[in-house]
Amino acid sequence: MTSQVTRIVLPPEYRPTDDEPFMNELQREYFRQKLLRWREELLNESSETVQHMQEESLQQPDLTDRASMETDRALELRTRDRERKLISKIDAALRRIDDDTYGYCEETGEPIGVKRLEARPIATLSVDAQERHERMERTHRED
Repeated sequence: MTSQVTRIVLPPEYRPTDDEPFMNELQREYFRQKLLRWREELLNESSETVQHMQEESLQQPDLTDRASMETDRALELRTRDRERKLISKIDAALRRIDDDTYGYCEETGEPIGVKRLEARPIATLSVDAQERHERMERTHRED
């Protein structure tokens, strides 16, 4: 038995607002598409990096050029590692959309808010909960 997921078609000009019910079908689909596009961009960039690194040779005769290239490569790999972690967070957000927990604070269960999700679609905490979390981190870091 296969489950069928019905996707709604978003009007091209649609943007979620605070004036509509929070995490209604349109909002969920809007954020699903936003996350999928973001994920696709990251995967494309990663693929381009791999291709570029395969084409590039470390056989530079000049020691300075080789050191510069190795530094650039290390920076690129760190960037890709951050993006890999970001893709994992995007995947988690997509799962939350599927199980109807997306857009709600993991700590309080309260809505995170459309504006925060627009700015950070992978957010799992409301602004208040995030601020509390950051204060706790600073406090424990100073100990």
